[in-house]
This record gives sequence, structure tokens and C-alpha cells, in this order.
Amino acid sequence: MNNFNRLRRGPYVAYAFLAIQILVFVSMELYGLVSYGTFGGSESGSILIQFGAMSREAVVVSHEWWRFITPIFVHIGFTHILINSITLYFMGAQLENLIGHMRFFFLYLLSGILGNVLSFGFSNVNAISAGASTSLFGMFAAVIALSHIYKYNPAIQAYAKSMRMFIFMNIFFNLFSPSVDILGHIGGALGGYLMMNVIGAPKSYNGRTINEGVTIHTRIINGIIYLFIFIISLVYFYKKIQNSL
Repeated sequence: MNNFNRLRRGPYVAYAFLAIQILVFVSMELYGLVSYGTFGGSESGSILIQFGAMSREAVVVSHEWWRFITPIFVHIGFTHILINSITLYFMGAQLENLIGHMRFFFLYLLSGILGNVLSFGFSNVNAISAGASTSLFGMFAAVIALSHIYKYNPAIQAYAKSMRMFIFMNIFFNLFSPSVDILGHIGGALGGYLMMNVIGAPKSYNGRTINEGVTIHTRIINGIIYLFIFIISLVYFYKKIQNSL
């Protein structure tokens, strides 16, 4: 019974997401090995698209809307999967333990979706993008949102301060790296911050009651802003496509 309770309290959602992205990566590598006789399938454009990377053509022509979700679990190369997996393993576990399983589930996916939608709308039409970074930046920004909810928790305040610096530094250096999907990172951060304010945070933690600093008006406003960014990104992309015809 104690083992079951430990499992129930553990960050199994973060670990499930981690297992999915590792499984997808291994599958791409094996597919590349079988198809081309060499490793490196995760760096092949055709294989990336087959396994769910963002392809604007596939979304527009084939209406594959699920590609706003699947790129979260697809990675390009070993370094990419390694860094994102380590980040998800450590930080994902901490955040899930703090806000709960269901909140973490929706926060992670909805952050990634907004990051992918913003990238879809404003990035290069022919670009292929993938990676959990959209959702990871959502986690970073969610900690900042938590610092406004848990205003008198010094640990969360210090954590949020480091996350602000981390987001700023990453986005700054992304400006000088054309291979990085900076719009996906920005969209993920916006999604994480907005959704943390929509879903709120636990009223108690470790048995101690905490005042929840998210009013119904704050939830509604943040939800509307999320939908606004989502819709504007789609509208802008289709306007861009029409103008190019």
C-alpha cells in the first residue's frame, strides 16, 4: 500500500512524456537504420515528418492538425533529445509534484501546442520544427506565474527569479542561432504562463493551506489571451499563404 501511494504521488505524467519522446527517438533511429543502413534517422527531414514533426504543408494540404501536438515528442539528433530529456526529468518532476498530475498534463501539452501554433503562423513556411522545448519553456514560465500565486513562498520566488534569467538568456542567444525555433520557445513560454493562471495552483501543499492567488477574472482573461494568440497565428499563416498565391 505504501508503495502504491508513493507511485500515485510520484511524477508519473512527466515520466510518461519522457518515455514517449525517448521511444519516438529510438524508433526514428531504428527506422533510419533499416531504411538507409545507418543511424541518424532523427536528422532526416523525411523521417522527421513521418514521425510527426511540424510540416506546414502537411497541416494545410492534408489537414494534419495533430501536428500541433506531435512535434513535442519528436527530436532532431542525440544532443537535442538528451538536453530536453534531462530537463524534463528533473524540472518536470519538481513541477508536477508541486501542481499535481492533471494540472501538469494540461500545462505541458497546452504550452507545447501554443508554441507550435505560433511557430506555424510566423516562421518560415518550409521549415521543419520539432522538440519538447515549446513545452519546457512553458514549464519555465509556469514557475514565474506560480511566484505570483505563492507570493510569500521564498523558495518559489527564488526559483522564479532564476527562471526569468534563464528564459531571457536562452531567447537572447536564440537570436543568433538560425537553427533554433525561437518563436516556438516564445510561444511555449507564453502558453505556460497563461495556462498556469488558467488552471490555477493547489490550495494546499505538503499539508499546509495556501491562499490561491488566481481569481476567476484572471483565469478568464488569460484563457482569452491564449485563444487570441492561437487564432491570430492561424489567421496570419493563411493570409500569408493566400498572398503568395
